[in-house]
Amino acid sequence: MKISGLSQACENNKGPILAELTQIFAQTQRVLEIGSGTGQHALHFAAHLPHLLWQTSDLAYNHELIKQVIGTAESGNILPPLALDLGQSWPLAQVDGIFTANTLHIVSEELVRAFFHGVKQHLSQGGNLCIYGPFNYNGAYTSDSNARFDASLRERDPLSGLRDQQWVVSLAAAAGLELATDIAMPANNRLLHFIRR
Repeated sequence: MKISGLSQACENNKGPILAELTQIFAQTQRVLEIGSGTGQHALHFAAHLPHLLWQTSDLAYNHELIKQVIGTAESGNILPPLALDLGQSWPLAQVDGIFTANTLHIVSEELVRAFFHGVKQHLSQGGNLCIYGPFNYNGAYTSDSNARFDASLRERDPLSGLRDQQWVVSLAAAAGLELATDIAMPANNRLLHFIRR
């Protein structure tokens, strides 16, 4: 069955991201994915990390596509999506891993703050948080393509836009998280790995 609405970007980046998650989530038991989108990351990561349970989540309008995609899974360690809105209480207990890809730049700064509030509430001590996507450093773009991407985001929604890495790290620190690694990824993206101390 051919599924429409899939992301080529997810297909391109799932391998490099998995290479890092394999190490970071080696001892993790349950991962909450914030903003599962098409479900492609969840499908790929759960299949290659059989020791953990992968919980998908997103706004309700994305659930049908996520269910279609993860419905093709051969492994039994991937869960149907939770209806999760960053601005509201998260509908689950604690987890020892949280992953999100390409989300912080498409939501408002207020919702980025809400994201870290939720992480503080739901990530257990010693748990791992991984954030994938493009970031600015010291207020500057890391590439011309990121500058163009930021302009297109803000044209569509003035509240969105690339976030400064230092600001994100400061929000994480206020939530009890320590930056463990900041990993360069393909296509001018980064993977920020935090640990809940």
